[in-house]
Amino acid sequence: MTVTLEWNEIALRLGMTMVAGLVIGFNRSEHGRPAGMRTTVLVCLAASLSMLVANRLMGLRGKVPDSFVNADVMRLPLGILSGMGFIGAGAILRKDNLIVGITTAATLWFVTVLGICFGAGEIALGTVTLVLGWLILSGLTFFERRMHEDLRGVLLLVVGDDGPTNEQLRERIEKSTCRLLSWGVCVEKDKHRRELSAEIQWRAPFGQTRPPEIVEALMTEAGLSKVRWEPQGISSEFYESK
Repeated sequence: MTVTLEWNEIALRLGMTMVAGLVIGFNRSEHGRPAGMRTTVLVCLAASLSMLVANRLMGLRGKVPDSFVNADVMRLPLGILSGMGFIGAGAILRKDNLIVGITTAATLWFVTVLGICFGAGEIALGTVTLVLGWLILSGLTFFERRMHEDLRGVLLLVVGDDGPTNEQLRERIEKSTCRLLSWGVCVEKDKHRRELSAEIQWRAPFGQTRPPEIVEALMTEAGLSKVRWEPQGISSEFYESK
């Protein structure tokens, strides 16, 4: 940062700040994600402004004549980063095993640091970082869509006396494309039924919310009075057949 800050330098820093916020925000808005252009521009601009104010304060004299070494100009941007941590935490939501908003919080944190970078006059560093951030948000999405991920879910079965045995159901699950992680059996003799619980894991294309084939097959299985499917860690409602 330069001690004497001219208005043309301020205009350049604010202009690059606006560009950075718009680029990142456009990517978020284009994909229908939270923290769109208005949010990213405002966050980036606020961080940049904090650094501009800190830069302007560097010209003030300290205890030693014509010196600014006693002025802790980093307190303002550090306070901005701490405050952004609270905003980012508020953007993260957790419902049971589903966690959303982490990328939104990371994006807000990223544009904050971008604003600090441009506000401090590090135009080249900020530009390179902006390009890298845009490539991460845009380019990695392309690869993620072509990846497969491990998913988990809990399959709950209510079986009558005329239904398949526990061994038959377990064997069907194990022979499918799923991996059986845990298995539980509860027998209610007075009601003449059994309740089976199976936690399974399977691989699916990234972002897929459909249940595995074995679950869809058991939905129509004779002898099962109830089938309930509860996915874990993905944005999908449970499936239930009665």
